[in-house]
Amino acid sequence: MTQKTIYWHLPGFCYFRQLNLATITLMKEYPNCFRPGYKIGSVYGTFPGAIWNGGRVVMGLAGKRDIETTLKLYNSKGVPVRFTWTNSVLEEKHIYDTYCNLIMRLADNGMNQVLVNAPVLEEYIRREYPNYKLISSTTKRINETGGVLAELEKDYFLVVLDYDLNHDEKTLEAIGSEAGRVELLVNEVCSPGCPLRAEHYAQQSRAQLEFDVGELFHCPNSNQQKGFSECMKRPAFISNEEIGSYVDKGFVNFKIAGRGMPQNYVYEAYLYFLVKEDQRDFIRRRTDELMQKYRQTAGAR
Repeated sequence: MTQKTIYWHLPGFCYFRQLNLATITLMKEYPNCFRPGYKIGSVYGTFPGAIWNGGRVVMGLAGKRDIETTLKLYNSKGVPVRFTWTNSVLEEKHIYDTYCNLIMRLADNGMNQVLVNAPVLEEYIRREYPNYKLISSTTKRINETGGVLAELEKDYFLVVLDYDLNHDEKTLEAIGSEAGRVELLVNEVCSPGCPLRAEHYAQQSRAQLEFDVGELFHCPNSNQQKGFSECMKRPAFISNEEIGSYVDKGFVNFKIAGRGMPQNYVYEAYLYFLVKEDQRDFIRRRTDELMQKYRQTAGAR
């Protein structure tokens, strides 16, 4: 029987760049240390300060050369960069933003991808940048079976399932033969069934659009521990022991959450999901060594 390829989508292509590059490199150098059939399907996130960004606010600015360098680092390794263009409060005037369009032009090589939410931006990207693979974002908060099936009828490369449906057998069975086009978020830290999740995404979108770092959102989840060990206890968590049952149903795309989280949280998630248990200490050492090398190289410039 042919081994299925399982695609993993990693967070923070800018913020976690060194960790991501170390992981991608080590998967190629030491394939026997990682779980069989696993491949990095994309790295997602945003360049800082892009107003199309949603989900998490990311302030700052990247220059043209920095953008080109980052894109080349991933694309040269065969890994697509996926932009989180999921700002849910965009208007038509925002789609002509110079910075976001610059990013899109620089990455327009047929390899890279875009997560979408707002119809006005989706229509613009389909028209002006048809080479991109478009992915329906979990930020749409589609949390019932009919809505998921309707989304799968549209022209999306992938549809990211709302994490509240991760263990909903009715929905998983209804997806059926389309399972290969569905992406599962395996380690979401947010509270299950949070009634404020869509409102929180809208608040983050406004803050990104208006560069308002001071705008706070009173989230009921804010006082809960968000370490990886705590995340594993959440109802939406998909464990390594459960991954096989999803693969048997046809699901092959799994997304590791981590934007806005400490790097150590993301690091532990990579070790847990991607690395064979008896090889984690070795891969941790090699990852630390590579990241130290990357820091020294960057400091010498």
